[in-house]
Amino acid sequence: YKSNFMTVLPYAISTDIIINTARNTLTVEAQGILELLPHINDSMVQAVYLLLGCTGRVVVSGMGKSGHIGRKIAATLASTGTPAFFIHPAEAAHGDLGMLQSNDVLIALSNSGTTEEIINIIPSLRRVGLPVIAITGDCNSTLAQYANVHLKAKVNQEACPLALAPTASTTAALAMGDALAMATLAVRGFTAQDFAKSHPGGTLGRKLLTYVRDIMRTGDALPVVNNHCTILAALMEMTHKGMGMTAVIDHQSNQLVGIFTDGDVRRAIERLGDIRNYTVEYCMSRQPLTINANAMAIDALKMMDETRKNQLLVLDDSLTDTPLIGALHMHDLMKAKII
Repeated sequence: YKSNFMTVLPYAISTDIIINTARNTLTVEAQGILELLPHINDSMVQAVYLLLGCTGRVVVSGMGKSGHIGRKIAATLASTGTPAFFIHPAEAAHGDLGMLQSNDVLIALSNSGTTEEIINIIPSLRRVGLPVIAITGDCNSTLAQYANVHLKAKVNQEACPLALAPTASTTAALAMGDALAMATLAVRGFTAQDFAKSHPGGTLGRKLLTYVRDIMRTGDALPVVNNHCTILAALMEMTHKGMGMTAVIDHQSNQLVGIFTDGDVRRAIERLGDIRNYTVEYCMSRQPLTINANAMAIDALKMMDETRKNQLLVLDDSLTDTPLIGALHMHDLMKAKII
């Protein structure tokens, strides 16, 4: 494939140029981020205070490539406990400023600090008392001077070989925005559970928001027999319910007394031979693995992994008569995408 691809190009390719340019890009951008470290100072503290004190929303704005970076910063803030959205500066000057309120905070991005579309809307925002956090590469720029807080994201060079395309500068602005978001997250006490609430469709959300009670099998889907049931009848119950086991309850008290699994069947045949005349209590496991219905599904998965079991019986500790209320199979965890 490589040789065929090469033949359709009207010029020769130097693989060294490809590799060296790509590596240089990463080197320059990485160095640009490291050069931001001295600029993490009291200005960052003031910016975090502004975000923590914001009773409205954080509005992020930028033009061109800075706008793309601004959208990502807004998304990061919103997903980590700070309500935020992006507004296009040109659209803001033509009516979208109406979406902003005096209790909001604006984060404005411009590498030069002189982007006309951004500068044009700043006076209107300042008149209503909306505080501004500027992320620029020039602390003496118009935008930096307008802002309540300035975060310096200056780089010494772009990674672009022509020194034209914004590369290291946009990476630096994104990194500074991430630093602001993460510092705010840390002080706010934002947790993994909080993160999951804003990501219910993601893997983390499913793991941290799904309880055993949400996915367990109950009612007619729950395999249950009493301890005087024959092994053959128990096998029929296991077959019909498709969990590879059945819970065993006492025929008088209805209390859980054991579990009867496919493995118990094989061991019973090996030990007893003809099992048709035996009841399930002769062969069941008397200490079944159980979990509370209010436990997290991820905890059920850990328990199964540690014990090498495929099933769990689910109890409700608040019930005294029949605490057995459900059962959970490894397949249920897979179906819920916990695995």
